[in-house]
Amino acid sequence: MRIAAFTLFPALFDTYRSEGIFAKAVNAGLVELNALDIRDFTVDKHRNADDIPYGGGAGMVMKPEPIVRGVESLGAEFEGAERIIVSPRGERFTQAGAERLSEAPSLIVICGRYKGIDGRVPEILNAREVSIGDYILGAGEIAALAIIDAIVRLIPGFLGDLDSAEFDSHSGPGRLLSPPEYTRPAEFRGYKVPDVLLSGNHGAIEKWKRRQSIGITNRLRPDILEKAELTAEEMAFIEILKNLKIEDSNNLKENS
Repeated sequence: MRIAAFTLFPALFDTYRSEGIFAKAVNAGLVELNALDIRDFTVDKHRNADDIPYGGGAGMVMKPEPIVRGVESLGAEFEGAERIIVSPRGERFTQAGAERLSEAPSLIVICGRYKGIDGRVPEILNAREVSIGDYILGAGEIAALAIIDAIVRLIPGFLGDLDSAEFDSHSGPGRLLSPPEYTRPAEFRGYKVPDVLLSGNHGAIEKWKRRQSIGITNRLRPDILEKAELTAEEMAFIEILKNLKIEDSNNLKENS
């Protein structure tokens, strides 16, 4: 996959690109990430990439000309590339979206700064605005790197066998939160690894993990559980969990 990131601060991408698994993927030719300075596509001597907003208001707005010039300057390898603009008002970025984008041969990411990007840019470039959450960051590069990381780790060959993404939270047909994981030692400060994980019974282990995922998702993100693909047995298990919650609540009232 080829990725072009348009930014006012390209150095922010350097460490990510040169460290850890991502660096190995770059060296293996699985992914190419180029951070392009938007100021390089300005035409005035001061290299201005932002200006005051029409209609008044605080802050500065990123100008359309250098961004559009930059994207249009890319070569044939970005013909038909997915184009996204990182913006807090964009559609919510999800694991399903990451899976879809990971299949694209090329990707263009535009990083917002200040008050945002001129509103004509998404229309001219036919780019989608994407948000990583309901909060504001001072640096669109942070959100862009989060999106890039979520996408490229799904490229076949990017992760090794020990880092399979298949059972990550939000992944797979159920899209539940992942169960807790444990490693050596089997006991630490009086806390033991659940016996079932030491049993060697793979069927029991998988059932335990699935129920843990359901329980954690039910407790922390019930909105996800409403959309999950569940069996009749699993639906019955959820009802048991709900009844336990009611009993706990009643006990609390009685003892208060």
